[in-house]
Amino acid sequence: MSREGAEHALRARADERDRISGDLLDLEAHTTYQLLKGASLRGATQTRWAAAQGALAALWALHDAYRGVLRAAEQVKGPRGRIGAEQLTELTELLSGRSVVLRAAVRPVEERSLLPQADERLTLDETVARMDAAFQQATDILTEIDTAWSAVLPRLDAADADLRAAKDLERQLGESLDLTRVETDLKRMRADVLTDPLGSAPSGGELERVARAVAGTRAQLEQALRVSQEYGRRREELVAALDRVRAAESEARVSHGKVVVKIALPPQAQPRSKVDALAGELDALDAATGTWLDRAGRLAELERGAEQAAQQALATAKALLGLLGRRDELRGRLGACQAMAVRKGLAEDPVAARLFDEARLLLWSAPCDLTRAAKAVDEYQRSIHGGGR
Repeated sequence: MSREGAEHALRARADERDRISGDLLDLEAHTTYQLLKGASLRGATQTRWAAAQGALAALWALHDAYRGVLRAAEQVKGPRGRIGAEQLTELTELLSGRSVVLRAAVRPVEERSLLPQADERLTLDETVARMDAAFQQATDILTEIDTAWSAVLPRLDAADADLRAAKDLERQLGESLDLTRVETDLKRMRADVLTDPLGSAPSGGELERVARAVAGTRAQLEQALRVSQEYGRRREELVAALDRVRAAESEARVSHGKVVVKIALPPQAQPRSKVDALAGELDALDAATGTWLDRAGRLAELERGAEQAAQQALATAKALLGLLGRRDELRGRLGACQAMAVRKGLAEDPVAARLFDEARLLLWSAPCDLTRAAKAVDEYQRSIHGGGR
């Protein structure tokens, strides 16, 4: 190694040493590393972290020996401006030779031999490569553990927050649900992911199930609390909603009365009232002595029932009146077909004339059978078009 080469190699090794030292300090400052240092681990995580700790212990031993060689090289070079031949030889051996000495580890007595244990000698490059392998082993497991924790712990925290909120709502209501199972499940899953994230972390499906159950319980209690605070107002609104149901059902009955004398309707077309049953449910709810949790669900169901009953009654009225429009539409089609028959010179055709008379009789009869009338108009139209529409 030339003098310039030795000086350049020593400067490069010094930069390398500083970078490696910085990386090791960053590793020790890593949040997951700090958590693992004091953690009680088990299972696959304990096994792999023990192996990683062994690798890190070897890394630090290598690092100390590596730094010792570089200190010796810097002392050999010293402050002199020019390196002598003897110093150059020593520097070359330190920087290029097998200058890093790893002392043989002290083994348990059952693994010892009476023969001397040889120390291991490495070059600086071999030492750095071995340190990097140990460093990668440690950072790999840190990454895996961090990934597992990041995937589960925030969701557990959210579920725990929902559980705390649910308990607070229970106190406000003076009522309770049995939260023992979900609370036990959350504690177990947290313990599993903290002590063995690589082997016992809860599955996404299990965590989703418990989180959904806690969130649902919280939502139930929130609804019950709102109902307990708003019952008077919502009852008044429900009474008004039932009045709207009565009005809509009355409209449906009037529409049925108008249509049934003009259009043949099946018995099931007779509008059926739901308002009396809904009013009975409201009376029963007023007299109920159950919990607000129970009453909240019944009130919400009653509100939905009233809204649906009003919409259904209005839709029935519209559909009934629409039958009159359908009859008028068929009458219009029949007139248009008759005009076309005249243009084609088919007005006196006996088949066409018979079909026209049948359709007209059906459409101007009361009550009108719309199904038969529509079929008769179609047949008349096909006869004019020569068998096709």
